[in-house]
Amino acid sequence: MRTIQQFSTNINCGSCVRSVTSFLDEVEGVTIWRVDVDDPRKILSVEGSADPKAIITTVQEAGFDIEPLVEA
Repeated sequence: MRTIQQFSTNINCGSCVRSVTSFLDEVEGVTIWRVDVDDPRKILSVEGSADPKAIITTVQEAGFDIEPLVEA
């Protein structure tokens, strides 16, 4: 099942996005991902069937902070 998952990160510029690209591109089940660096929460949106724990672990391995986004 394809879903869109969102996470708050500290991926805050184009260079950071390039740094995490090779990591996220290798996560099984990730179809498309993007980071909104203009949003203060630096929202990472991931489309696909990837396990959220795999996404979190991968972004942490790339050297960035990440947590699931909880909408109020």
